[in-house]
Amino acid sequence: MGEQNVNKLNSKEELQLFVKHLLNDVKALETMLADDWFETDIMRIGAEQEMFMVDDKYFKPALIAVEVLEEMKEFDWVGTELAKFNLETNLSPREFVGDCFSLMEKENNDQLGVIKEHLKKYGAKIVLTGILPTLNKFDLKLTNLTPKDRYYALMEAFNDMLIASAYELRLQGIDELLVKHDSPLLEACNTSFQVHMQTTPKNFVKHYNIAQTLAAPIIALGANSPIVFGRRLWHESRIALFQQALDTRTSTEHMRDRSPRVSFGKGWLRKSILEIYKEDISRFRVIMTGDKYDDSMAMVARGEVPKLQALQIHNSTVYRWNRPCYGISDNGKPHLRIENRVIPSGPTVLDEIANAALWLGCMAGLDDTQKDITKNISFEDVRDNFGKAAQFGIDTKFTWLKDKKITPTELALQELIPLAEHGLKLKGVNQDDITRYMDVIKGRAEKHMTGARWQLRAFTSFIKHVTRDEAMVVLTQSIIKNQEQEIPIHKWKAPRLQDLEEYRPGALKVEEFMETDLFTVQKDDIVELVAEMMDWRKIRYMPVEDKKGNIVGLVTSRLLLRHFSNRKITNNNDIVTVGDVMITEPEVISPDATIAEALELMRTKKIGCLPVVYKHELVGVITEMDFLRISSRLIDRIEYIEEELDEVTGGDQPD
Repeated sequence: MGEQNVNKLNSKEELQLFVKHLLNDVKALETMLADDWFETDIMRIGAEQEMFMVDDKYFKPALIAVEVLEEMKEFDWVGTELAKFNLETNLSPREFVGDCFSLMEKENNDQLGVIKEHLKKYGAKIVLTGILPTLNKFDLKLTNLTPKDRYYALMEAFNDMLIASAYELRLQGIDELLVKHDSPLLEACNTSFQVHMQTTPKNFVKHYNIAQTLAAPIIALGANSPIVFGRRLWHESRIALFQQALDTRTSTEHMRDRSPRVSFGKGWLRKSILEIYKEDISRFRVIMTGDKYDDSMAMVARGEVPKLQALQIHNSTVYRWNRPCYGISDNGKPHLRIENRVIPSGPTVLDEIANAALWLGCMAGLDDTQKDITKNISFEDVRDNFGKAAQFGIDTKFTWLKDKKITPTELALQELIPLAEHGLKLKGVNQDDITRYMDVIKGRAEKHMTGARWQLRAFTSFIKHVTRDEAMVVLTQSIIKNQEQEIPIHKWKAPRLQDLEEYRPGALKVEEFMETDLFTVQKDDIVELVAEMMDWRKIRYMPVEDKKGNIVGLVTSRLLLRHFSNRKITNNNDIVTVGDVMITEPEVISPDATIAEALELMRTKKIGCLPVVYKHELVGVITEMDFLRISSRLIDRIEYIEEELDEVTGGDQPD
């Protein structure tokens, strides 16, 4: 779950002392590697499960992590994550053999079951998904940061490094997201199922390069993060979002390369794990320190195994998608692991374990069949595959070994599943486990279905009929229902709007409800342009803004009708501008207000449109048509419930 006893660097003396310990740790690790200190006779696997918590009425983020963890302090396997709506659990390390995967699945379900019981009193549920559909940008305020020194220190450290004026998200999918944020808490949008594989110093380079090669197909076949803030983006938007959330760089006039702290890497590993640690120390400045450190080299000289705290802390602030890990086993021996961070949370625990089995099986299979995978595929193709998989998921096409062009579904059915089965058999995994989890992957490939495709298809269907918010709510509720039944994603039915048990729009914020795809004019435009635009777009209200996007007025169809009627009567053909006819001080509302407040304002002021304004900037619009759509949906739902009741009662209503 990460080193907890860390602090922000506050002086150059602290920095210098930390770097001394960091270099000392590298030398100690180098010595231990050279002298064969590491565990080599066993291979273990493990995982970390991240999750969202949502309330069971609105299916929006539930900010209850602190309270829940206080009640669960007897359980050492559950802990905090960055935001108050996240939790993380640790699964037990177990030997890569026998029924290891079914045991991992059972342990994960058991742990989640314990959490679910504690959440009931808060009226909350768990959601396993890469990015929560109902998450909004305003949920990522620093007030929602988990109140721990480690997280405060991390936020401050990244803000200190920020070169630009803000963090920016720029993503293009079916929709486009272009938004700024004031903190790195954007990272909390992402949850994953992080899988660990123990390896040996001798095999680390080979295994790491195989892990890099497999990253793309594992993402493509397991993508589950397509919707961010109500926008349909990449199939696995976590990949870009995580990098941009912590990206402190800015564009410059010169083409100097600056590496982001979240990265896939720049080339193959050639000699040892030390290459990664040394590169990361060289590229990325130290941003955190700890409470105390051991003298690692002195411990090694005494024959004692050091914890390498400084190296561990620095490694926890550099986010490779395949991360090297150092640890100490229960027997006191040091070991090396590769942490796979590309697998998203969900859609179900069964799907997650299937993803883990596919990755670990292919790792073992390629280890057996490939002497050196770098001879059969270029790093450039591996990195290109990684980017395409994140963007297009199962719908992409890869350049695979020996320059073979192949889709993820073809690759899974023709090569990866047989390869994983071979690797799992080599490790002595039970045939029942192999069949259970490979059948899940096979089902996805044959039906061309992942969590990302399921969400995208459902959401796209919904927003043709309802607001984005309602679409996100029914989508999230459907995800929870399917997860609770442990139905693998390729067997999920398309959700229906009628399946939403109850939709309560009154507590919605204006920001969740408003229309953001706006058509506007400026006050020097002629009224004929406004009239034509309103006719073309079938709209009754046109906000007027200045060149900086600040609201300066509002034109309504009633004003235009009055203007053209007067002009016809007076036969006046002078040029008339928007500024001549607009309402100069229209009623506006804040994005933080509720739609109940917006409705009351529109009713009391007898107006049909409310521009939504933040610091004078026009950010959206609400009209009476938006409320009409909600009312229509509520009436439809009442009629549907009555029809369902008639079927059950035979038309006789209960007393």
